[in-house]
Order: sequence, then structure tokens, then C-alpha cells
Amino acid sequence: MKQNLLDHRLAQLSRIPFRAKFHLREPERAFVDARGMEVVRRHAVELIDSRLAPARPRKDGSQTPWGGHPVFRAQHATATCCRTCLRINHGIAKGHELTATERSYVVDIICRWIEIDQGSAPKGTRPPAPPSLF
Repeated sequence: MKQNLLDHRLAQLSRIPFRAKFHLREPERAFVDARGMEVVRRHAVELIDSRLAPARPRKDGSQTPWGGHPVFRAQHATATCCRTCLRINHGIAKGHELTATERSYVVDIICRWIEIDQGSAPKGTRPPAPPSLF
């Protein structure tokens, strides 16, 4: 059930042109292939804990690089790159330290996006394509 909710939210985010343009680049794909999702998830936890979870993150709004690690690319694709994007797109308010539940949600949506973009999501579990506007 949780995966269905994540997939539904990812499908909604994929309809935002800015978010839809993000995909893993070859070095980031190679990172996932070489280290696996368990390591990527551990890195996601560490990065979210240090860069996004504080009530007032250092350099909020510019703390997430555009690439270099699959988690960074995923953060931009999933609107979990800064507290403003988190508020606007996920309804998680600014000004408080992220709760354990909020941190878990952020890590889960990042990792799910990476699995899907990497092509490692089990068949039949990919989110539906957004409807065509034409």
C-alpha cells in the first residue's frame, strides 16, 4: 500500500515539467549498479538528516547539488531538495525539525524514484504515465 501512495505522488510530480526533466545520468546509474539500493538508501538517510531535516537547514534553497550522487538528482525530481519545495509539494511545514515519519517519507520517495528511474522497479509496479495533455 505504501508503495502505491509513493507511486501516486511520483506520478503527480512527474506532471510538473521542471521535475519531469530530471533523470539519473550515467555516473549516477553506475553508482546505483555498483553499490546497490541498500547503500543508496543509507546515503539518503544521512543526506536528509544533515541537509534537510534541521528546522533551519544551512543554505536552505541551495543546499542540494544538481548531481554527482543519485540522491541529489532524485531530490530535485521529487521536490525534496529544500524546505520550500517540501512545503509546496508535500505539505511538510518549514521551521521545525523533520519528524522520524517525515524523514522516512522523504527517504522512501527518493529511493522509489531512483528505483523507477534506474529501471530496477519490479515489473507492474511502475507508476502510471501522466495523462497526455493533447
